[in-house]
Amino acid sequence: MINQNPTRLSPSQLCGTNFSYYRFSFQRFLDDMVALDLQTVEIWGVAPHLHVDHVTSADLKRIKGQLSERGLKLACFTPEQILYPINIASAEDWLRDRSIVFFRRAAEIASELECPHLFLTSGSGYQDHPREPAWLRSADALRGIADHAASLGVTGVLEALQPRESNLVLSVADLIRMRADAGTPNLKIALDTVAMAVAGEGVTDYTAAFGGDIRHVHFIDGDPAGHMAWGDGNLPMETYLNDLAAAGYGGRLSFEFSASRYALDPLTPVRQCVDRIRSALAA
Repeated sequence: MINQNPTRLSPSQLCGTNFSYYRFSFQRFLDDMVALDLQTVEIWGVAPHLHVDHVTSADLKRIKGQLSERGLKLACFTPEQILYPINIASAEDWLRDRSIVFFRRAAEIASELECPHLFLTSGSGYQDHPREPAWLRSADALRGIADHAASLGVTGVLEALQPRESNLVLSVADLIRMRADAGTPNLKIALDTVAMAVAGEGVTDYTAAFGGDIRHVHFIDGDPAGHMAWGDGNLPMETYLNDLAAAGYGGRLSFEFSASRYALDPLTPVRQCVDRIRSALAA
């Protein structure tokens, strides 16, 4: 935890991401984050930047060196878990087993890169099947993955999704129940402002439920969906920022972009978020 003032956020909590850089080189992403004077980054495990299924020990050594020579630290590793064929709640044994192996390896990668957090989601069940069996499969998988991560010194952070992404963990109430059913102390919370808004919830709902167990925030604008840079949507971002400050949030604020408008201009949305947050904090 880096925030020592319970009523203020610090610019040092800003965290760069490669979500808008999937059509650009990893080196370009890192250099841009340095140019923005950021000290930490979150890496989305997109190919070819850092894909779990194909990264080697030599690759990890190279990535670690690239971060170190730029004075950057890895705050969160977020392997792809929505678009790729990964689903820890799948009714298909081969897919679920493969997905668990995938996340266990992701925890090992995070550990090798000295990264404190592994980003997790619940997976999804079939829309035309009962929800409960998929829920139980997810809880069981999350328990095993989080416990494996704990043995490596890595903390799992669980995010709620949108209905178009999953039919399992979609709200604060779902997060509370899933953590209880998983039954592991190594499953903390990631707050995504878009998923939160789509669920009709606010930062205060999260802080009241989880307090210091909120370890990572995807601080992005939306309409309410869309995963946009601050100012490109209509969410009350300044209110969110103030509520996080009032709760004494001490983790990182990073930016998960999915809007195609940023594909050919990846730096602009990151800079836009960074500038808006820095201005708000200075005010």
